[in-house]
Amino acid sequence: FNKNYPFYTSSSKSMILHFKKYAKWIKKKLKKNASILEIGSNDGTFLQNFKNYFHIGFEPSKSVHDVAIKRNVKSINKFFNLQNINFLIKKKIKFDVIVGSNVICHIPNQNNLIKTMLKLLKENGKIIFEEPYLGSMYKKISYDQIYDEHIFIFSVNAINKISKLFDLELIDVLEQNTHGGSMRYVVGRKNVRTVSKNVENILKREKNLGQDTLESCIKFKLNCEISKKKLVEKIQSIKSRGKKIAGYAATSKSTTVLNYCDIGTNYIDCIFDTTKEKIGKYSPGKHIPIISYDSFYNQLPDYAYLFAWNHKEEIFKKEKEFINKGGRWISHVDI
Repeated sequence: FNKNYPFYTSSSKSMILHFKKYAKWIKKKLKKNASILEIGSNDGTFLQNFKNYFHIGFEPSKSVHDVAIKRNVKSINKFFNLQNINFLIKKKIKFDVIVGSNVICHIPNQNNLIKTMLKLLKENGKIIFEEPYLGSMYKKISYDQIYDEHIFIFSVNAINKISKLFDLELIDVLEQNTHGGSMRYVVGRKNVRTVSKNVENILKREKNLGQDTLESCIKFKLNCEISKKKLVEKIQSIKSRGKKIAGYAATSKSTTVLNYCDIGTNYIDCIFDTTKEKIGKYSPGKHIPIISYDSFYNQLPDYAYLFAWNHKEEIFKKEKEFINKGGRWISHVDI
């Protein structure tokens, strides 16, 4: 997270739509004079839906913060922590809702994070956040969710336990399709709101699946090793037939796949991407060149490795011509 951070939420049509629906869902329970704070507000895609409310976003990366400012979103170019909220405490500003999307799992110091949220949360306020879900990662064997920014992959059981440590209560949980399988968590102060049946139901499901045990971690490890073996064999088979493979989207997740499976330029010629900050650079570790998506149809591969598999529906709609020209998709997860 820095001045040249290359991920812009608004680059994905499906995420723009998701955040519109998400905002609509939150607004249903808000008064007109309500206030909202977003942690990791990126280019303001989510907060744009709250321009008529008192809103503030904390965004440490200047590149995306600058875009949010241009969109008239109130963005603070700082990390969200106890040290950086003094200006709000001095003004006695508190919030009805504190939101985070795919950001809570990025923050190493959860104690500082939760204490900071509690300083700014109204007594009857809610903390709402969406994160990649452990259960989905186990089910899909989507080990590429594990990379340097993803310090944690949460389960409902984990969030329930963490909440209790701070006199908070897990009020509701809602499963989401975003990022290959996420969970939306709603947390509030203890004994203020009614707890949804969803919480008990998903806690039971996790227990029945043994997701709160060491054994489930070991099983996931073995599944990852099997997945790796199958993927490498598939790629070797494609290459043995003289076929060309290129990567599609230089995602953070792709770094995990390429390095864990030892896939380099011996298998994948290049990775096509639309983000100008990435073009002309190389994938970390394996140094596969990242080139402009504009060249995709000029340098058409026989197989495209879909690294952005969590956006497959949007991509498949966009790339019907690739299939029509005889192209095929591959990935380490079922697509």
